[in-house]
Amino acid sequence: MARVPVEDGYFTVPDDPAEVPRLLGSRCGACGEHFFPRRHVCAKCLAEGCADVLLGPRGRLWTWTYVHVPLFAKKDARVDAYGVGQVDLPEGPRVQAILVGGPEDFRIGIEMELDLETLRTDDDGREVVIFRF
Repeated sequence: MARVPVEDGYFTVPDDPAEVPRLLGSRCGACGEHFFPRRHVCAKCLAEGCADVLLGPRGRLWTWTYVHVPLFAKKDARVDAYGVGQVDLPEGPRVQAILVGGPEDFRIGIEMELDLETLRTDDDGREVVIFRF
């Protein structure tokens, strides 16, 4: 089944599900700083014309939290829970993303790998995916 990103321009969606996706970032030609998401102007030196680059696909967990959300905000409703963290990529950017796993799986400093999660199937029968670590 074909897969498409929930929003174009933020990450790759490899044709082979076994292949690791990559974040789409930028690198400043003047100072070498990397960014996610992509930028046209460098936030560090203000040079124009940052080049598109592939980032990741691995990084280290800088910090995290576990979010508990009651369904429909009812006191006795089922509670959905998920991890959210900030992952430092080797190129420099710190990326905030959903984390895969339970609270016992996360430790500051552990290595994380980018992954894709299916949100839904669109009207054309394609899987709509988001990135996560």
